[in-house]
Amino acid sequence: MNHMVRTFAALSDPTRLSVVEELMQRGELPAGDLVAHAGMTGPAVSRHLKVLREAGVVTQRAEGTKRFYKVAPEAMKAISDWTISHHSFWAAGLDRLDAILAADDEVGDE
Repeated sequence: MNHMVRTFAALSDPTRLSVVEELMQRGELPAGDLVAHAGMTGPAVSRHLKVLREAGVVTQRAEGTKRFYKVAPEAMKAISDWTISHHSFWAAGLDRLDAILAADDEVGDE
């Protein structure tokens, strides 16, 4: 469970989540492309990438002086597995919310 805490903590930052979404959409990218996407300085993006790397959300490979990043498929699978395993919890909560909203609509229509 500690690994999931690190994963969700890393993804809780809007910039890091945006970087991960960009990598998921476009595939492996050099750090420079991520800097342009994030609209912040190279060192700032580098710090975000370090957090994502340490959490196991992205992987890095070097090619000469360039660093390339991609989403770690095993991290996305772990998130998916965790979400699916908690499906009944979420479904029950959403069902209760639907019932409350439907009852509220009925009261409002009277």
